[in-house]
Amino acid sequence: MSRGETKTVRKAVIAAAGFGTRFLPQTKAMPKEMLPIVDKPIIQYIVEELVAAGIEDIVIVTGYHKRSIEDHFDHISGDLRANLKQNGKTELLEQTKKISDLANFAYVRQKGPYGTATPLLNVSHLIGDEPFIYTFADDLIIAEPDGFSQMIALYEELGGSILPCITVDQPEDFDRYGFVAGQEVRPGVIKASGIVEKPGAENAPSKMASIGSFLLSPDIFEYLQKGLDGLPDNQEFYLSTFVLEPMIKDGKPIFGCGLENSRRYDTGNKLDYLKAVVDFALLHEDLKDDFREHLKKII
Repeated sequence: MSRGETKTVRKAVIAAAGFGTRFLPQTKAMPKEMLPIVDKPIIQYIVEELVAAGIEDIVIVTGYHKRSIEDHFDHISGDLRANLKQNGKTELLEQTKKISDLANFAYVRQKGPYGTATPLLNVSHLIGDEPFIYTFADDLIIAEPDGFSQMIALYEELGGSILPCITVDQPEDFDRYGFVAGQEVRPGVIKASGIVEKPGAENAPSKMASIGSFLLSPDIFEYLQKGLDGLPDNQEFYLSTFVLEPMIKDGKPIFGCGLENSRRYDTGNKLDYLKAVVDFALLHEDLKDDFREHLKKII
């Protein structure tokens, strides 16, 4: 499918309603998405990556305890503005003011069964008939070029939904992810015939593990409702099992694609969060040299 035959990807949905129980007691009052990586909350890095890829409208699906996310992307308060002006911190004032202008933000409270498909049920009226990116507020993918831009380019080239993947080879990884089955279109790209969840190393259909984000075509919404109608009692509403699998069976084009020069951080995991903090500190213009020297001393 050529660029002229696809609608421009302008919208994104960020799922941010989880409780962050792995970070308790810290997340008792602070959403895990607002945990800092150096001097920015995790979710701001994701928003900035989306905006860099051309996204204009961002819908954040939150829970009752996530008001601080909305406050972060709102206009700067008068008290903070006055304090920064009074102390001559004009550069910091401008940086802070720009946060609310990154994109058009909308917020929806999550309602429905637990599971990765539920946030999309809550936003269908805001997405309409456009392709969109769906990602999670604790899932950082750092790539060159940026991961969301790569996903959009692949969508425009291949004409189907995109599942970004990483190639894994450690035995324990085959019990952590869903793996894409199907025909290899070219190295690093598989046209999906199925997605096998946590198959174990011996039963995995490929080494291509689907990770947090998706670029989805708008016809996903009819499958969401069908999936919900057929959801067994007391079952979590998983996107891959109850939505993407039926789409694949109906011949909807879905591609598992490896992202170039990429690294993923699951910042909902304590160890990955700490790795992200260290790696980003080593890239921070004001801190990297002193921080590197500190690391040398303690290693």
